[in-house]
Amino acid sequence: MELFDLPLIWAFIIGFGIIMYVLMDGFDLGVGILFPFAPNEEARDTMMNSVAPVWDGNETWLVLGGAGLLAAFPMVYSIFLPALYIGVFLLLAGLIFRGVAFEFRFKARTSRYLWNWAFAGGSTVASFAQGAVVGAYIQGFETANGVYVGGALDWLTPFTVLTGLGMLAGYALLGSTWLIMKTEGNLQQWAYKITLPLLLAVLVVFGIIGVWTPFVDEMVRERWFSNLSIIWVLPVLTLLCAIQIYRSVRDRKDGMPFVATMGLFITTYLGLVVSRWPYVVPPEYTLWEAASAYESQLFLLLGLLFVIPIVLVYTAWTYWVFRGKVRAGEGYH
Repeated sequence: MELFDLPLIWAFIIGFGIIMYVLMDGFDLGVGILFPFAPNEEARDTMMNSVAPVWDGNETWLVLGGAGLLAAFPMVYSIFLPALYIGVFLLLAGLIFRGVAFEFRFKARTSRYLWNWAFAGGSTVASFAQGAVVGAYIQGFETANGVYVGGALDWLTPFTVLTGLGMLAGYALLGSTWLIMKTEGNLQQWAYKITLPLLLAVLVVFGIIGVWTPFVDEMVRERWFSNLSIIWVLPVLTLLCAIQIYRSVRDRKDGMPFVATMGLFITTYLGLVVSRWPYVVPPEYTLWEAASAYESQLFLLLGLLFVIPIVLVYTAWTYWVFRGKVRAGEGYH
């Protein structure tokens, strides 16, 4: 007898893991995107030191979401991977380059500029690939009898290129507001200077995506326009977050720009969820149809219920220990 709706519980857990990854790894990817444009090498040292204590722990959420997705919804993997092999490869390759650059840049002398580019390039490629994968999810996948039957490059379209650029702009905004919160002096002033242009870029790209999306998929169009009184609350909340970012940057607040930017990402993410719910493999398969056996989900869920609190506690502890400003010349390596 099935006492709980385990696919629904797993969908919530995986969705939580995804948004945690986007928020917590997004800002250090954003720092990498901004890396080539930093005022000088000392500023780059400070930028990297601001994320050095937390970047690897942030990726725990990516592992948690990916592993949970395989365990709870194996059909998603069987369709997503053939459809998105190249995009996922670019994402992982970018994360690898970025991670290696973190460790080697601090030791390098004559080759430091190469690791600067590896850090920036890896962050940029990983961010763009994430956005393109999200765009491919919005588009949907061509399937037959639970098998992907599309081409290897079907994920790469003008729409997914735009969502990739939107993710780049969004992560760069997260990175600049993180630097506002974590740095001071000239670097902080530089971050203040670039935040509003980045906010404008995010709003423009997200606006184009919002207008384009109903024409990409008929189901999304019907969902949006048949539930206007509910769904359009989310764009309003997104706009309010953008206004708060503008006001807090104008007033030279330290922490509020970053908090408001996280709010902007959360409302956008909720808009994506509402647009596609309950389809985990759009446009055909719901989360119940794609779920693994009830017994398998229950067994894995019992273990995960112990893991998640531990991850939350050590994540919170890490951010508490390394709270405050990061100053030039200070570091953790």
